[in-house]
Amino acid sequence: MSSVLYDVPGPRARLRNRVLGVVTILVVLALIGLTVWRLYATGQFTAQKWSIFGYTAIWMRILDGLWHTLSAFIVAGVGALILGFILAVGRLSDHAWIRVPVGWIVEILRAIPVLIFMMLMYYGLPTVGIKVTPYVAVVVALIAYNGSVLAEAIRAGVESLPRGQKEAGYAIGLRKNGVLRLILLPQAVRAMMPVIISQLVVALKDTALGFIITYPELLYVIKLLGTQIQYGSPLVPAAIVGGSIYVALCLLLSYVAYRVEKRMRRSPKAPHLDPGDGGDPTTATERIAVRRGLGKFDGRQA
Repeated sequence: MSSVLYDVPGPRARLRNRVLGVVTILVVLALIGLTVWRLYATGQFTAQKWSIFGYTAIWMRILDGLWHTLSAFIVAGVGALILGFILAVGRLSDHAWIRVPVGWIVEILRAIPVLIFMMLMYYGLPTVGIKVTPYVAVVVALIAYNGSVLAEAIRAGVESLPRGQKEAGYAIGLRKNGVLRLILLPQAVRAMMPVIISQLVVALKDTALGFIITYPELLYVIKLLGTQIQYGSPLVPAAIVGGSIYVALCLLLSYVAYRVEKRMRRSPKAPHLDPGDGGDPTTATERIAVRRGLGKFDGRQA
């Protein structure tokens, strides 16, 4: 018996896969054990190094850094989504005088590393008489880079849709704006939701680069706490605490995205135009137009 992509493993292959799985698990556990042992041997678990986290003022400082991280991420995330949609629409334009310049803008913004962008804004702009705060430099850099990446993701999602859906929209009298806004973009967003969420997670983690330009976000606070000599320079404990907070934030963001995606699929307002479900995409498109009173189904034309 065989499947489309590979042959079903026989008894020997299954035994070999089990052995490889067990060996892999043992190797991973050994590496974790070695890491924990080295941390213990170098005194990273001593009470002196962890005592700094027993003070309320320290946790208030950590929460303050977390707030700066979240404030930069929220503004940058919303701005990146807005910029991504604008650039994606420009990339999908039928007019070359719009499509070509927007394409160059996207490629340039994607090519500049986020850290270089931040440093150019914070250290470079003052040389020409423009002074910005670390917060503005972090947010603008994150919006520019992540917005350009999201633009390409959205454009790829639109272009991956069956051609018949666009033609069906035109057939019922919708203009290109209506076809893009009502038919193509909703499906593209749902299809590319994993890519969009993973890019937002990248934006969340990239806020940590702001500590290089003295933005007091979470990593900046963690680095500051880890260099406290009177507590034995608890750099590793501080890194463990800070890393755990970042992991929790990323998991929370992924869960929120999962709930949003699930709600979008269940929403009666969401257009379901998948031709693979046995339905006619033209008929489905007509249902959307009737529901919203668009195209030749506009009630005013009746």
